[in-house]
Formats: sequence, C-alpha cells, structure tokens
Amino acid sequence: MKWKILIAEPLDEEGINRLREKRAFEATQKLGMCEKDLISCIPEYDALIIRSETKVTDSVINAASRLKVIGRAGVGLDNVDIEAATRKGIVVMNTPGGNTISAAEHTISMILALSRNIPQANASLKEGRWDRKRFQGTEVYGKTLGIVGLGRVGSEVARRAQGLEMKVIACDPLISKQRVQELEIGLFNLEQLLPQVDYLSLHTPLTQKPRNLIGEREISVMKEEARIINCARG
Repeated sequence: MKWKILIAEPLDEEGINRLREKRAFEATQKLGMCEKDLISCIPEYDALIIRSETKVTDSVINAASRLKVIGRAGVGLDNVDIEAATRKGIVVMNTPGGNTISAAEHTISMILALSRNIPQANASLKEGRWDRKRFQGTEVYGKTLGIVGLGRVGSEVARRAQGLEMKVIACDPLISKQRVQELEIGLFNLEQLLPQVDYLSLHTPLTQKPRNLIGEREISVMKEEARIINCARG
C-alpha cells in the first residue's frame, strides 16, 4: 500500500519529483490551506511536508488518524505542536543543514547593511535626498564580532567574518575545545563577551534556556554603538 504524502507549501520541483518517482509514495501538493482545510484533508495522509507557514496545531494532529511523519523543509519547528505529535506517536523531523549557508550569508548581509547604514540611506534617497556624509558608515575590517552559538550557522558566519578580517569571538557552552581551535576563535562566557563586541550575532535555538538571553541588563554593558543581529529562529 502506498504512503500518501501531503505537501502543504511550495517546494522545489526537483524534490517533489523525487517523491513522485518512488513507487511507495503518492505525493500531492495543496497550497494555501487554512487550519480548517488542513483538518478536513489530513485524515487520509500518512505524511505531511511543510515549511514555516503551515501551523500544525493540536487540532490538526488530533484529526490526523493515519499520520506517521511530519517533515519540515527547514530548521525551526515552532509551527508544529511537538507535544501533541509525540502523544500520537508521530515522528517530527527537520532538515538542519538545509538553510545553513543561506542563513550565514544573510547574517553577513545584515552586518554589512548595519555598518553602511544601507536601509537609512536607501530610504533617504527615495525621498529625493543625497545625504552621503550622514550615511557613510564604517568598515567592518578590524571590528569585533561576537557570536552566540557556534553550531552549523554560527560556524559558517565565523568563517565568513574572518574572511572580512573581523576579529571573531564567541560564546557557546557546548562547543569542544578542539572545535574552537579549528575555527581559530576566542571563547568567552556571555558576560565577558558582551563588552568587547562591535556586532553581536545570535545563533541559538529558541528553547527555554536561551529565551530572553539578551535583555536590558545585557545591552547595558555593551558598547553604545554596538549592533545586534538576530538571524536565529525557533
């Protein structure tokens, strides 16, 4: 008997075709569904593939009488009720390396945009002004980047920042000494790291421990001109 797979969001055609090539699978793509639509159709499917837009709530999972797997094409699982899925024995999977390079490049883009005041300069230019001196910004060369979380994305950000000749330091209680040596990065606890940085980049999952990791107290010990980049997610 074939597994019926529901693809609820846009995916690359190559990936969809690979599923359809397998005789054991019957893959159907339905886009733009609200929760009510999903609840209505989910009982006939064995697997559900989503990205970040589809909300797999407790109500959806309770209606999923055949569902065995929820696959997230991406990293964050904050749009899936994992506890409800676990209670029903449904496996929830993500693709941790799927967006690593994109997220790292996006982070570097944000750092450069902040350093050169690109959003402000763009808005000013659209209003018919040419405030070159006001928005000239500063180089990132020689500046200190602090990275909180040296996992897949954090490590890739570090490599790219080193390519820009930034000084890279980090905070990660779980990383091994060997890995730190490989990356050639200074390791500090958060209290030591914050006063040193010109840019602070966050790359931690949104679990209970790092929730509210950076607040008023932490910001108060940072340099006045420091910038915070948060390209992490749940």
